[in-house]
Amino acid sequence: MLNDNKTAECAGASMTIITANNQQPYLLTEDSGAVRWLTLNREKSRNTLSLAMLAAIKAALDEAYQNPQIRVIVLAALGPVFSAGHDLKEMQTSEREVLTRCAEMMMDIVGGDKPVIACVAGIATAGGCQLVSSCDLAVASEDAKFCTPGVNIGGFCTTPLVGIGRKIHRKHAMELALTGDMFSSADAWRFGLINRVVPAEDLRKETENLAQKIASKSSIAIQHGKKAFYQQIDMPIEQAYAYATERMIEGNATADSAEGVAAFFEKRQPIWKDG
Repeated sequence: MLNDNKTAECAGASMTIITANNQQPYLLTEDSGAVRWLTLNREKSRNTLSLAMLAAIKAALDEAYQNPQIRVIVLAALGPVFSAGHDLKEMQTSEREVLTRCAEMMMDIVGGDKPVIACVAGIATAGGCQLVSSCDLAVASEDAKFCTPGVNIGGFCTTPLVGIGRKIHRKHAMELALTGDMFSSADAWRFGLINRVVPAEDLRKETENLAQKIASKSSIAIQHGKKAFYQQIDMPIEQAYAYATERMIEGNATADSAEGVAAFFEKRQPIWKDG
């Protein structure tokens, strides 16, 4: 369990080091203005989604959601592996708990009221690929790779496909799962798993630029819009339109909507009230 948070200054930004039982920190947390970077910090264990790592990510997400100064969250990782998914040894002893906690954390991303962007360098496999799919957006380096390799060891990446199958075409999802092959970032972009592919040396800058652009928008509009999108996406189309119509009417009644319209006609930048 998390029991020790330390704050330090790093390159002019506030960085919180989230530790567990005085061990190496599971996450490094850095604020860049209104953007919070959460960096998985278990390079030696390939940033596996152990119970401790899942707890660390969920706690950090919940804290960021509750912080009014934070408007966008970025998930990144240290080392050549973004995340190798679940810890197989832990799965042998605590499979149901691991899968349950993982599902809770993934739903925390989807259900959170702030955008979450995956910044992917290296390899994202199984639950790591699921983590990418659960984020609202994803930017990957040209050398990043993705796979769901359960079939290679006599299993099947069933839970990763819950997130992946909702972000990409079913045939692409099944190709990932049935072959267990490693796919390039170009393939992942073609599938729709990621939004952008950039040179490795530009990954941080490009992700930061995207996050800052989103952070400059109305947070209340994004909060309502993100929730509405995920609510309507699996509805029958007539129900989805009816639901979205009501949400859009509600959204257009906010102070930020009035400010945005006024700023448009007055040809100036809006000053968001976040309400």
